[in-house]
Amino acid sequence: MFLHRSSLVFCVAFWLAGSPTAHRAWAKDSPAQTVPRAMMKFVLAKEIPGYVTLSHEMGQPAAVEVGGFANIELEKPMREETLFGIMSMTKPISATALMMLVDEGKVSVDDPVEKYIPAFAHAKTASGEAVKGLTIRHLLTHTSGLGGDQGCYESLEATANSLAARPFDFQPGERWQYGPNINVVGRIVEIVSGQPFDQFLEERIFSPLGMNDTTFELSDEQRQRTAQLYHKSAEGSSLVPAERWGNAGEPGCVASPSGGLFSTVGDLHRFYQMILGGGQLAGKRIISSAAVDQMTKAQTGDLTAGFTPGSGWGLGWGLVREPQGVTGMLSAGSFGHGGAYGTEAWIDPGKQRIFVLLIQRGDIGNADGSDIRKDFQQAAVDELEGR
Repeated sequence: MFLHRSSLVFCVAFWLAGSPTAHRAWAKDSPAQTVPRAMMKFVLAKEIPGYVTLSHEMGQPAAVEVGGFANIELEKPMREETLFGIMSMTKPISATALMMLVDEGKVSVDDPVEKYIPAFAHAKTASGEAVKGLTIRHLLTHTSGLGGDQGCYESLEATANSLAARPFDFQPGERWQYGPNINVVGRIVEIVSGQPFDQFLEERIFSPLGMNDTTFELSDEQRQRTAQLYHKSAEGSSLVPAERWGNAGEPGCVASPSGGLFSTVGDLHRFYQMILGGGQLAGKRIISSAAVDQMTKAQTGDLTAGFTPGSGWGLGWGLVREPQGVTGMLSAGSFGHGGAYGTEAWIDPGKQRIFVLLIQRGDIGNADGSDIRKDFQQAAVDELEGR
C-alpha cells in the first residue's frame, strides 16, 4: 500500500520564476510535508529538475513523493512510473545474482577469478609484478586493485578480458578502491549460469519480483517515460540537458553489471523489500537469508572504504558502520548504494526502513555525500517518526 502525494507537480512558469505561490501546497507545518519541503528546495534552486522518493517502515504504508519535471523542455512532470538511469545502484543487484549462484553451490566468493576467466592468470600491476591471489571476494568488495573506467565494450566477455590486461593499481586486498570490479562479476555470472547476464537477471530476479520496468535496454514505450538527464549550465544558474554515459538504454547496448540499469521507484521498492525480508518477498524466495547476511555485513576489515566517513563495504553493498553526517539519521548496519546521477537507496534493517531517492543530475559529484541525500533521508526519518 502506498501513500502517494502527486500534488507536488507544479507549473513550469512558477518553476522558472521561483514564485512562492509554487510551494504553498507543501509548505505546511506538518510532518507529512517534510519530504516535499526538503526536495522542492533543490528544485526551486535549480539543483535538480525533479524527483521521485520513497520512504517505508515495514508494517506501515510506503510514502511516495513526486515533484518537478522529468523533462523541463517538454514540461513533462515527474510521475511515480517515471524511469531513471540508476547507474551504480545496479551493482548490488549484480552482486545478488552472483550470490544466488553461491547458494546453488556453483561458485564460491573465495574462488580464484582465473578459474572462470583465464586471462586473469596473466594480470600484472603497473610496476610489472604478477597479481597474486585475486578472488571473487576482492571483486565484490572493491579491493582487487582494478582501477580505471567502468565502461563495457562489445560484450562482457571482451570487457573482462580487457580488464585482465589493464595494469592493476595494487595487489589484491591491500586497500579499497572503487572501480570496474562488478563488470568482471557479471561475466562470471554468465559463465557459471550459461546465460547472458541480462537474461539471468530477468528470469531469476526481475520477473519473479514483478520488476517489469527494470531493464538495460529501453523499449520505445519506456523511453517515453524516462527522465531526461541534466547538468548545471556553464554559469551555474540553470539546468541543461546532458547525454547519458555510454550507450545505456539504447538498442544493442552491453548489459553493464556496474551501472547499466534503468528502473522505477516501484520496482526498486520490490527489490529492497526482498533484501530486507531476508531474500524473499510475497512468498517468493530469490536468495537465501544467509547470502543476504553475507552481502550486507562488513567484509573490508580495517580498510578505509566507501564515499563517506564511517563507511564500510560488504559484497557489492555499501555499509554504514558509524553513522555521522549524511548517514547520521541511519542506524549502524544500514546498507545500500548510490548512483552517478544522484540516485540513492538505503535500507536500515534495525528500524526496518527503506529509503529511495531518484533524481537525474549527471554532474552531481559524490552522490553518497550530497546534501540532497542527507536532507531527503533526514526529512523521511522525521516523517516516519512524526516530528
